[in-house]
Amino acid sequence: MTDPALAALLLAVDPAGLGGAVLRAAPGPARDRWLALLRAALPQDAPWRRLPLGIPDSRLLGGLDLAATLAAGRPVAERGVLAGADGGIVVAAMAERLETGTAAKLCAVLDSGVVAVQRDGLSLSLPARFALVALDEGIAEEAPPAALAERLAFRLDLDEAPLDPAPDCAAARARLPDVTVPETLLPALCGAALAFGIASLRAPLMALRAARAAAALAGREAVSEEDATLAVRLVYGHRATQLPAEQQPESEPAPEPETPAEDQPQQQPDAQAMQEMLLEATRAALPAGLLAALGAGAREAARKAGGVQGRAGQLRLSAQRGRPIGTRSGALRGGARLSLVETLRAAAPWQALRRRESAGPLIRVRAEDIRILRFRQNTETTAIFAVDASGSAALARLAEAKGAVEMLLADCYVRRDRVAVVAFRGRAAETLLPPTNSLVRAKRSLAGLPGGGATPLAAGIDAAMALAEEAQRRGRTPLLVLLTDGRANIARDGTAGRPRAEADALAAAAPVRAARLAVLLVDTAPRPQPFARQLAEAMGARYLALPSVDSQRLSAAVATTRDAA
Repeated sequence: MTDPALAALLLAVDPAGLGGAVLRAAPGPARDRWLALLRAALPQDAPWRRLPLGIPDSRLLGGLDLAATLAAGRPVAERGVLAGADGGIVVAAMAERLETGTAAKLCAVLDSGVVAVQRDGLSLSLPARFALVALDEGIAEEAPPAALAERLAFRLDLDEAPLDPAPDCAAARARLPDVTVPETLLPALCGAALAFGIASLRAPLMALRAARAAAALAGREAVSEEDATLAVRLVYGHRATQLPAEQQPESEPAPEPETPAEDQPQQQPDAQAMQEMLLEATRAALPAGLLAALGAGAREAARKAGGVQGRAGQLRLSAQRGRPIGTRSGALRGGARLSLVETLRAAAPWQALRRRESAGPLIRVRAEDIRILRFRQNTETTAIFAVDASGSAALARLAEAKGAVEMLLADCYVRRDRVAVVAFRGRAAETLLPPTNSLVRAKRSLAGLPGGGATPLAAGIDAAMALAEEAQRRGRTPLLVLLTDGRANIARDGTAGRPRAEADALAAAAPVRAARLAVLLVDTAPRPQPFARQLAEAMGARYLALPSVDSQRLSAAVATTRDAA
């Protein structure tokens, strides 16, 4: 059998003990056949629950059954998806997009095997021992939450569908509690995990459970070397973050171990042999290309869990639109939206008492029962480039701005960024490009800008600040990038003179700092001067000296400033 098929059978033998699997595969026949294999290997009455993206806590964990409560006149509990999956499987669709709160609740239930409900006047503790299959459908840099993936024994990259029929696993499940483990296995598993840089203590325990399940599946009463090899191949292969010391290329020889104290037992020869065998099995299971990456010291290439996802602006709470994230008590005013179901849920436990107090309608709702919907929405980011177009280096600076704008616009679809360009030269500033996500428009606007003349730095900062304020009024998150050599020589009123111009520039920087904007000041002077750094401090900006044009470095600095905002 293929490793993905074997992993499905091991999960069917010991679902709760192994936690589950991250199944990386696009929707299609291969994934459907793997899920069908797992389902066929489970007992016929084993629960099989789907976990949709964005599921509310009332469905995930359970709570008050509103219809039954209103009919009975007393609180009636409803089992959630996790409690309903006790003894079976939960399949989480699009696990790479799971919200942090939902992932944390799943982790807590996987750790304890119990769903604890303290809400709506209820106090429940329900068993919930299940295996989670996290369907990873994301692009290369996306992955399910790292804390959740750590609790799942397997990570399977499904290239082809398993064709093997599912054997009868009922006998293996019955045999599992009686499978014995050699004394040398657990020390060998821990040593192998340490050699491959696997810091989690869950990994050796999961490998031990997988080895016992493999022995039960093969009809053995004790774990064999074959079972242990299969376990480490499935559990350790995707978790490795380094090569064993003796396999690292061009590395210094490992120092001789210190002689242990007389009262400290040494590792038995059988355990050492077992560990060497497990190391070879894990090394053989490393994904293609990972061995060389680890040998070169690139640990991060081994880790896909917790990948970096695109940032789509800042999150902010809203009372009227966005993605629902729950409810709160409050009054219906200011455009607030009523959550009818949660309002009835809050009122339901009190209906019998309120009916005894006085006659009235069948359902009595009071002001304290009102629940208001809460929303969260992603705000767009507007990157505003204020470009110093004066002097002999203007063409280089404009080319640099153009390169950075084009690089930022390339991922606008993912990040939902907008870009604006302000150019200042002579005695005034000009909005060259209003906020847009059109790459064609940006190129066209930048192409014909002339350079040369004096430096009205204060006017440039004022114009950029005006665009930032307009972006904030429209609910967007502004990011200001100022490219200048800092040699201001035109004041706000258009008169020439460096002292007056520098004073006006510092005065224009004060509102920027007060607004707490994310700001990057790029000093483009061949020899950076103190005033540019002074101006950055006055704006509360990050300072970057960039004497030579480098659009990639500038784009990276802009992205860092945006993500740190």
